[in-house]
Amino acid sequence: MIFLLLGSNMGDRAANLADARKRMFEALGLADKESRQVFFSPEVRTEAIGFEGPFFLNQIVVFEKLKITPRKLLKICQKIEVEMGRERHQAEYDAEGRRIYRDRIIDIDILAFDDVHCDTKSLTLPHPQIRNRPFVMKIAALLPGPVFMNFQMIVNK
Repeated sequence: MIFLLLGSNMGDRAANLADARKRMFEALGLADKESRQVFFSPEVRTEAIGFEGPFFLNQIVVFEKLKITPRKLLKICQKIEVEMGRERHQAEYDAEGRRIYRDRIIDIDILAFDDVHCDTKSLTLPHPQIRNRPFVMKIAALLPGPVFMNFQMIVNK
């Protein structure tokens, strides 16, 4: 299973998440008949972490099966973010070495990709910040039981 976290804290957040989902389905070539292989958490309001800003609306999207590599999926996620107006910046850090975050019209993170574990310059799986963002597990817990259990197993390996 492939777990994505979508988030938005600008404009019409719900519409931004819907637009990102639609673009993702199109980019992956998924038709309505394949939607049974996709699970969605409810959209959940969360506070900004790492900076002061408007609240986020977040959602986890789970694909049961995809014929794609993690690197290709990352490129699709980043392309959708840019198409929707997200400005990509090099990571910036404050004087204490903490990463500086900004408002985002859309943010798409790959949380986990099957049993893949990797740590490269462009992609780390499972996502390295899952444990630092308690809201992720709270949202994942809203997924159907077996899907949540799969997520827990992948993250805890």
